[in-house]
Amino acid sequence: TFVKKTSIFNILIATAMSLGAPVFAADNSGPTPTPVHPQPDTVIVNMKNAKGDSVGTAWITQKSEKGVSIQLDLHGLPAGTHAIHLHNKASCVGPDFKSAGDHFSPGGHHDHGTLSKNGPHAGDLPNIEVGPDGTVKTTVESDHANLGASLKSLQKGAGTALVIHAGADDYKTQPAGNSGARIACGEIAPLAK
Repeated sequence: TFVKKTSIFNILIATAMSLGAPVFAADNSGPTPTPVHPQPDTVIVNMKNAKGDSVGTAWITQKSEKGVSIQLDLHGLPAGTHAIHLHNKASCVGPDFKSAGDHFSPGGHHDHGTLSKNGPHAGDLPNIEVGPDGTVKTTVESDHANLGASLKSLQKGAGTALVIHAGADDYKTQPAGNSGARIACGEIAPLAK
């Protein structure tokens, strides 16, 4: 019986190939890779340095409860602790990235920093730690920003930006935590119209 089934299978394959139909074989070379960003509604942000070179990718995903999760896979950065913030314009014109504007702060009624009496901005995020090899793979979260069409959406209007600074954020000094120059930037695209 096995021989008959195998023979019929081989005949069907040969017939399909002679008719030009595509024939697919199973790929058993290894485990299926896990997607980097499993959510289908993730916004992909391409990060660039002051020279315009790619320094990796950020994936921003709406958390199930509230806020956003930002997964980072970056390279080519100076080692050490760096501030990372959400800014209010989707514009990353180098070398200083001032085109990204101030911190994302819908309504403008908050100060910068989690240690500030009137803080934080919606664009404030925890510092990231870049390794000696210039890479960082981590996830930061914000409960003060989201995706979609709301007032606190990173996709509002013309979009926003994700910016990395040369130094660490002290979480209290105005307007950006004494975090130094902007060294990397990625544009967060607005909602499609």
